[in-house]
Amino acid sequence: MTRFNERTLTPPETPHAGPAPHQTASHPAAPHLEAPPHPRATLALTSAATAVTLMTYTAPIVTLPDTAAALHTPLSAQAWLINGTPLGLAALLLVAGSLADDYGRRRIFLLGTLTLGITTALGALASSTWLFTLARVAQGAASAAILASSLGLLVHAFPTPRGRLHATGVWGAFVSGGIAAGPLLAGSLPSWRFAYGVLGAAILLVTALSVRTLSESRSPRGGRPDIVGALTFGLALVSLVAALTLGRDGWLRPEVGLLFLATVVLLGLFALVELRTATPMIDLTLLRRPGFLASSAGGLFTGLAVIGLFSFFPVLFQQVLGLTPMDTAWLFLLWSGLSFLVALQAKRLAGRVPPRHQLAAGFTLHAAGVLTMLGAIDSGTWHRLLPGLVLGGVGSGLLNAALPLLSVESVPAARAAMGSGAQQTFRYIGSCAGVALTIAIVTSSAGGLGHGANVALVVSAGMALLAAVAVLALRERA
Repeated sequence: MTRFNERTLTPPETPHAGPAPHQTASHPAAPHLEAPPHPRATLALTSAATAVTLMTYTAPIVTLPDTAAALHTPLSAQAWLINGTPLGLAALLLVAGSLADDYGRRRIFLLGTLTLGITTALGALASSTWLFTLARVAQGAASAAILASSLGLLVHAFPTPRGRLHATGVWGAFVSGGIAAGPLLAGSLPSWRFAYGVLGAAILLVTALSVRTLSESRSPRGGRPDIVGALTFGLALVSLVAALTLGRDGWLRPEVGLLFLATVVLLGLFALVELRTATPMIDLTLLRRPGFLASSAGGLFTGLAVIGLFSFFPVLFQQVLGLTPMDTAWLFLLWSGLSFLVALQAKRLAGRVPPRHQLAAGFTLHAAGVLTMLGAIDSGTWHRLLPGLVLGGVGSGLLNAALPLLSVESVPAARAAMGSGAQQTFRYIGSCAGVALTIAIVTSSAGGLGHGANVALVVSAGMALLAAVAVLALRERA
């Protein structure tokens, strides 16, 4: 396969403000162009929104015991408290990316930040497990709009390869920064409800600052939004997460098998819909591109092996090692803070280390890190966790730096938001499945939580090594 050349195969993308109110089909008005984008302001606002989005995503990591107690959530249902947001993200990232490209990235970004602010504040008022889960799913849907449109806005604001490299590197670092800051903020505030109120106010502030600062851009394809595709894909994900969540009480039960079967059938229907619709959520011909496949595989296994594990393990730090939420947040910061610093500096590797090789190195370091943590949960001391958190943090930073760059490089420039949405969709599909699988492995082990944690660590390391091999094998052919 020849390498894609965006200069020759994609039409130039132009800012578009939409038709004037008096415009008609028979007398088209002269196009009104928005002011050119402000690159630094665009980078600052999209990075800030992304950071708060990830803070909202990771806040429950250290507050899960308190949240579960306040909402009277049984252990078997606690996966839903964590999985609400990634479920909404995975279900809507593809459609959000397509809508951003077709109807305006600024418009979808502002809609996402406004909705995230409101739903996060509503989550603070939830009085039951299902109300909180619904609020988290809505937060995930809003987060999908933010994350999918952010990279599209950056590609428009930074059209040169050098500028795009810098912008995606900074944006990827703020993904890690948000992951790091969320648990620390949640652990430092008086209650988990107060933390959600603060995060809701922060994202609404970003909305206010973005209204007059961001410039619109789009690459319209015509046609209608792919609503049927969004519904079949979303239902497939709900079936998958429900099957993994119920599986901890018995993988051979009929309802678990039916849910897995429903997942397969719905994914098949989704593929048929995408092949027949004029404006699909995802262009399935992209699956012929090794770069796109590497980006998607990287996102999927980052969710499965990395996010899934570290979304639940802080709960074990509190339950087994006896750490407080704040102590857990500081310990978690060692992993996530290193991830932020490495992602911020990884742009220096550009031109010398291909993104695929960065992904392989990141997965390998994660595998090495989690294997050093074997036996740590039952050791009675958090010191045994430190080497693994350091290695895993460096590996996660390399992953967060390489994935956004590879996601926009592997698709035509006019489909940047779709490429971003696809990679992140696979990331959060993996996250949903990884969280449910980790909880199922840890809590269903006959040897107790410590033994279950060791099994989960080995499974995570195995998936990471498989991912490293996969992304190296998916190379572009000259």
